[in-house]
Amino acid sequence: MGKIIAITNQKGGVGKTTTALNLSASLALANENILVVDSDPQGNLTSGFGLRSRMNSGLYEVYTGKATVEDIMLQTLIPNLYILPTTMDLFAAEIELLDKADREMTLKNMLWPLKKRFRYIFIDCPPSFGLLTLNALVAAESVLVPVQCEYFAMEGVSLLIKLLWRIRGSFNETLDMEGILLTMYNRHIALSRQISEDVRKMFKSKVYDTVSPRNIILAESPSHGKPAVLYAPNSSGAQGYIALAKEILNENNLLF
Repeated sequence: MGKIIAITNQKGGVGKTTTALNLSASLALANENILVVDSDPQGNLTSGFGLRSRMNSGLYEVYTGKATVEDIMLQTLIPNLYILPTTMDLFAAEIELLDKADREMTLKNMLWPLKKRFRYIFIDCPPSFGLLTLNALVAAESVLVPVQCEYFAMEGVSLLIKLLWRIRGSFNETLDMEGILLTMYNRHIALSRQISEDVRKMFKSKVYDTVSPRNIILAESPSHGKPAVLYAPNSSGAQGYIALAKEILNENNLLF
């Protein structure tokens, strides 16, 4: 059975979509069957895979019962990596879900049947605590948190941990912390090193040994419709996510 992991942090610009894009691609290149879910109405993950032009419908249509998961699922450039894409219409889903019974269970009901097919299902969450994020955290078995190595990082993580405890208490009692990924790390900058030290001191073994470095390729590759691990696989940015994939597979006792 596969595992559903939400990639989330209420702070924008910390590397959620970059992580979803490149970690999923790295795992797929390691011959794992992977599904990514673009649950951010901005649709940057969909664009990052270069799939905007191939879309007929997206996650909004599944949320509202106008399409099935199979109707919208697209294959990426990597044969065993698939995506549930989205458009800005997804903004409206939060409003339409308000009057729906068990509205927080909608995404879980979509994704859990797919666990037999995919080794990992990653949900790219929006930078907010609305119904879309709630659905992701109810559907997920664990949470991967990208933390930017910059000022206010610790405050953001502390708020997120409080939210996760509330979700566990009310909606998903088995929700676990998959891991914390330090992003945009620059070993030449004292603040970056200090944030890394503080996060590791507070969360200990939950922080990945791997860090995602600040690297222009990670920002550039989505404009070419490719993850960095395909666009420039030897770049430090790509190598960071390849290393993260290895670390995750090793933690789950899977060979890379």
